[in-house]
Amino acid sequence: MENKTNQRTLYKVLRKTGVRRDRIKLEASFTDDLNFDQVDWALFVFYLEGLFKIQLEDQEITELSLVNDTLEIVNKRTKVEFS
Repeated sequence: MENKTNQRTLYKVLRKTGVRRDRIKLEASFTDDLNFDQVDWALFVFYLEGLFKIQLEDQEITELSLVNDTLEIVNKRTKVEFS
């Protein structure tokens, strides 16, 4: 369930950066399919960190190439560990 919630929230982040709904797919490339430029990246990271309450390192951001890469990082960062 957590994965679906994160996926819906990630799609909201992409919509806030101006990506059309029909272009949002997990296998979409930020550069080739979504045509992200520096402004898009700045907005994307701003909304992503704010909505998920996470902080991405510069290295992590540069390694993102597909929407699914972002979902994987978000899922790892938001996973709740129970003791």
